[in-house]
Amino acid sequence: MTSTAPRYLYAYAVVRASGAVAGALDTVSGVAGGRVRALHHRDLMVLAGPVPAADHGEEQLAANLEDLDWLERTARAHQRVISAAADVAPGVLPLRLATVFHDEAGVRAMVDARHEQLRAALDRLDGCTEWGVKVYALGTAPPAETATAPRGNGPHENTPRAATSGRDYLRLRAAERRAAQEGARHEDEVARGIHSALTALARENRLHPPQNPRLSGRTGRNVLNAAYLVGREDGSRFTSAVARLAERAPDDGMRVDLTGPWAPYSFAGAAGTAGTDAAGTAGADGAGITAEVP
Repeated sequence: MTSTAPRYLYAYAVVRASGAVAGALDTVSGVAGGRVRALHHRDLMVLAGPVPAADHGEEQLAANLEDLDWLERTARAHQRVISAAADVAPGVLPLRLATVFHDEAGVRAMVDARHEQLRAALDRLDGCTEWGVKVYALGTAPPAETATAPRGNGPHENTPRAATSGRDYLRLRAAERRAAQEGARHEDEVARGIHSALTALARENRLHPPQNPRLSGRTGRNVLNAAYLVGREDGSRFTSAVARLAERAPDDGMRVDLTGPWAPYSFAGAAGTAGTDAAGTAGADGAGITAEVP
């Protein structure tokens, strides 16, 4: 029995018109299990699929984005659709998570309003993938300075020893703070060096805020959280460079993690506008509803 409940359209990405992309969607299910199709308008296609209106209105979307289970399911479906398109398309412009339109007219209105911007973004992303690199400082590097009590005379005068007075204690704590500061500076310098080396191999890069270890589950201080836009032909050279940096990182008390290749999520906006997408707000004249993950 066919459901008559109101439906909206969830939009995943914009690509250039292509029969290969349309064919790649035949076996892909989207958010809420909806069948994904390519809506062809002018020389572009918007990948979109039906979702229940009751769960994707503006107020309900805002509530859903606070629900981690819903967010994970939606993000996985969102990525699944975009990955399928990226396998066959030279360029894919991902849209923000939970970009929803009332109907096909809203999708077409968005394409009309932002046609040149969408095409320019696709031009930038053609033939590119995104690689993510995170660098963690583990606090295991040799200390920059050893905190010691005031030295005396004798054969063990250079051996660190416990504080024997309030003054000694304050000196020890000051030395420990200096060592910690020097260690943090060294870690940041290593991270900057890694970022500089990888930037030279990428077309663009984006710096993201450090990850909270309580949320990521990773140990260490996240000193670099970056994305790099890399031409497919340069992918092997980039990953080999990351591998070499990761091999040397433990000597500095660091760990380097690589993820990818991904569709270029971090680069969907114009250069220098990470976190936005080329479609901006969905639709025109109230035709669309857009929510964005905080």
